Amino acid sequence: MKYGLNIRKEGALDLVSLGALVHRLDPGIVPFRKATACQIHVSGGEFNVAANLADCFRLQTGIVTAMIDYPLGDLVAERVRAMGVRPFYKRFEHNGVTGPSIAAVYSDRGQGIRAPVVFYNRCNEAAAQLKPGDFDWNAVFANGVRWFHSGGIFAALSETTAEGIIEGMQAAKAAGAVVSFDLNYRPKLWKISGGLDRAQAVIRRIVENVDILVGNEEDLQQGLGISGPAVAAKSKLDPSIFFAMIDQVVERHPQIKIVATTLREVRSTNKHGWSAVAWVNGQNHVAPSCELDVLDRVGGGDGFASGFFYGILTGEPPEEAIKLGWAHGALLTTFPGDTTMATVEQVRAFAKGGSARIQR
Repeated sequence: MKYGLNIRKEGALDLVSLGALVHRLDPGIVPFRKATACQIHVSGGEFNVAANLADCFRLQTGIVTAMIDYPLGDLVAERVRAMGVRPFYKRFEHNGVTGPSIAAVYSDRGQGIRAPVVFYNRCNEAAAQLKPGDFDWNAVFANGVRWFHSGGIFAALSETTAEGIIEGMQAAKAAGAVVSFDLNYRPKLWKISGGLDRAQAVIRRIVENVDILVGNEEDLQQGLGISGPAVAAKSKLDPSIFFAMIDQVVERHPQIKIVATTLREVRSTNKHGWSAVAWVNGQNHVAPSCELDVLDRVGGGDGFASGFFYGILTGEPPEEAIKLGWAHGALLTTFPGDTTMATVEQVRAFAKGGSARIQR
């Protein structure tokens, strides 16, 4: 109960995520307008957490999502298997022309003073068609589940996806799981599905079912409508602004026991200051700060969340759990793509103060 949570000690699945699978086209440092080749990364804010926990941290995880019967679906499904995540799919048939499809995310890496650029093609996305009743939650949770996770990206896709999140959360609660939600506020996505007012109305309903909330100051302000303090932060790594907003979050949603986020100060595309903070059952915790040499920044926040969740699930004290999240998020920025290539041993070593000294 050190987190104020009753976390099941056992379950066939340590964590189940509900969200959309996407494929990200990555031309590296070349802008898309001049690109001639791309890597394909399989991703999704909710999937990334499940994939990281399975591949790096060796937990048993699942993903509840849409799958399309066409070659791109085969590619995505193969990557899900490769990361060790158990899938629970609602299958769709592709008509050969207009879909439904798996969404495409276009994201270059930027370089130096040039920031990364991200845009989407989510036309006729299968995951946006998911709705309450599509999944048999009793079957998904049949052999026990410890943790259920979803996020604001999936919530923004359509009216029905948000309702599906609430259904999944309530079923998870009935099965004895704790529930987390990453606000992940994306203005581009909410703009086409009702704007800021709808986003806040939807997210507030979702958060009524949440025990653990992930989100930075902007997420709290835009997604939950929490007002920011009048005092300016000394830097992006100053946790005072984040902690000053927590009282409002807990006043509105008293069932929440944990709120956590990363702190990032972008000096250039490849040079970031990095830290993390967490409010845990009334206590503030701050991770160390470090300087990152960033290869690919996409997925760093999901890397933090998965490492932090791992610490909680394995019974680490809060001050150690936040270090594990901080360390894993930092390591993830050194790999191409959105999901982990780190090992739990590397994460633990860095969390304890490890260096880049060659390992022979």
